[in-house]
Amino acid sequence: MAIKILSVDDEQDLEILLTQYFRRKIKRGEYEFSFAHNGVEALEMILANPDFDIILSDINMPEMDGLTLLTKINELRNPALKCIMVSAYGDMENIRIAMNRGAFDFTTKPINLEDMELTIEKAAEQIRFIKQAQREHSQLKSIQSDLHVAREIQETILPKNFPPFPELKSFDIYAFMKAAKYIGGDFYDFFMIDNDRLGFVIADVSGKGVPAAIFMAISRTVVRAIALTGNSPAACMKRANNLLCQESVNDMFVTVFYGILQIHTGIVTYSNAGHNPPVYIQRDEHVSVLPLTNDLVLGAIKDKEYHEKEVQLQPGDTLFLYTDGITEAMNKENKPYTENKLLKECTNLAGSSPDELVKKINESVAEFSGGAMQSDDITILAVRYNGD
Repeated sequence: MAIKILSVDDEQDLEILLTQYFRRKIKRGEYEFSFAHNGVEALEMILANPDFDIILSDINMPEMDGLTLLTKINELRNPALKCIMVSAYGDMENIRIAMNRGAFDFTTKPINLEDMELTIEKAAEQIRFIKQAQREHSQLKSIQSDLHVAREIQETILPKNFPPFPELKSFDIYAFMKAAKYIGGDFYDFFMIDNDRLGFVIADVSGKGVPAAIFMAISRTVVRAIALTGNSPAACMKRANNLLCQESVNDMFVTVFYGILQIHTGIVTYSNAGHNPPVYIQRDEHVSVLPLTNDLVLGAIKDKEYHEKEVQLQPGDTLFLYTDGITEAMNKENKPYTENKLLKECTNLAGSSPDELVKKINESVAEFSGGAMQSDDITILAVRYNGD
């Protein structure tokens, strides 16, 4: 696009001189000249057409001099608008004032047009750089706005109302997720399959950022849709895996733990597709990890068989599910939180309600990290069986 130049000078001959000297660049569309004859006229034109790039202004003019015009232009706070001041040879005091007030450069009368052309080109180069930076900044703000909306959307698809089933007294459940970036690849979910069974899920998508968030939304939808049909955990994982293998791009996959609690008996049937084994906190304060089902992550290899196991919860027993954003959280010495520390904290918190357990573990991780940057999404879900 043409560099738009406003020449401000009370000498009429300058208009003819500039248009004649720069005629080739004007014809090629590189320069576009406008002319004003004093500072007042120039300011009116600038306010009416804020897309001028260069102001080429004489200092000594009637009605409003060039230094006053320069001050008014600075008030517009447009870093892409450059002012080149023109003054009589030897008028160094005014030139110095102009430079102190933010003029880009100066030239002296009688005007050396070759020197002025170099000065204009130098200003044009900076203007192009600034405008490119402004475009990139605008694009970044647009992306940040989109990510903010995406984060809000992502948060709305995760259940956040606790207690979610206040009429059901046989269990308590609480969950929390904190993305490492604007949006994350972890998710949790829970739902009543029927009047007797609670399904609960925690998952961690490979990768970070937007791709992980999109695959997270797909995974969560697929798992929930299949689980609500009443499939066993193993059958649910097999069907979900086959569907996600069709949707996976760039070799993305998701680790998933899916359990079904029979709310009247306390029996939990579960399948673990490559996820961290949940912590089993018993009412007698004995803490262990649930045995693995030794199954593969979802979305990697089609037609894999999945398996399931059972655990009998007693009233007061709790299952604590988490993603590796907990155990792999780093402190400033680059040391991880570790599974051992998590088990110790769970032992200390045995008997706590699910919401207190989740909040205390989250606080423990934050205290351990000591302000170090969160490198991975943190997601926690705790479910306690209270008895029928």
